[in-house]
Amino acid sequence: MTPILHETDIRLETRSLLLRPWEERDREIMADIQGDPHVRRYFLRPLTRQEAFDDLDLAQQRAKENGFHFQAAELKATGELVGQIGIGVVPEKTRAAIPSHPRVEIGWVLAPRFWGKGLAPEGARAWLDYGWSIGLGEIVAFTAKKNLPSQRVMEKLGMQREPSDDYEQPAIPPGHELRPHMVFRIRNPASAAGERL
Repeated sequence: MTPILHETDIRLETRSLLLRPWEERDREIMADIQGDPHVRRYFLRPLTRQEAFDDLDLAQQRAKENGFHFQAAELKATGELVGQIGIGVVPEKTRAAIPSHPRVEIGWVLAPRFWGKGLAPEGARAWLDYGWSIGLGEIVAFTAKKNLPSQRVMEKLGMQREPSDDYEQPAIPPGHELRPHMVFRIRNPASAAGERL
C-alpha cells in the first residue's frame, strides 16, 4: 500500500478497498447509512439526511484544514460505497475530556451488508500505515463501553485499551448509557520512544 498525497487528495488501496475523497454520488448513500438506527445504535441517535450531508461537508472542510479526515471506502470489485473509514483530528471538546488529550483518531462507519467481512480492519490498517508515513506518533480510537463490535476491530488492529483514559463523552447527555467511553491506542512502530504527536 503506497499513499499518494496531492494536497488533500489522499487515495489508498487495499486488497478489497479503494479509500478515496468524497464525491457527490456518495451523499445519498451515506445519508442512508448514517440514518440507519442499527448502524447508529452506539451513537446518540441516527442522523437526519441534512445532518448526514452536513457531516460530509464538515469532513471535506476538515480534510482541507488538517490534510486528512474520514473518507469514502469503496469496494474495488463492484464500485459500491461501503461507508467511511479514516483518520481525523480529535474534536476539541472530546480531546479536552480525554485525560491524555490525544490528537488523532481513527474510525469507521460501514453499511450493515458489509459487516463481518473484515473490511473495517482492512481499511483501518491502510489508514494507520498512512498515519505512520506522515510521522504521527500515535493514533487512538474511542467508543462507548457498550460497543463491543468496534472494540473487537480495535483489538484486531493491535490497539491497546488505556483504562486511565476512560472518559465521559461530552456530546452525550449525563446519565445516558452511551456516555461512558473508552480509549484504545496504537503507537507508531517506527517511533522508539512512542512519542505522542
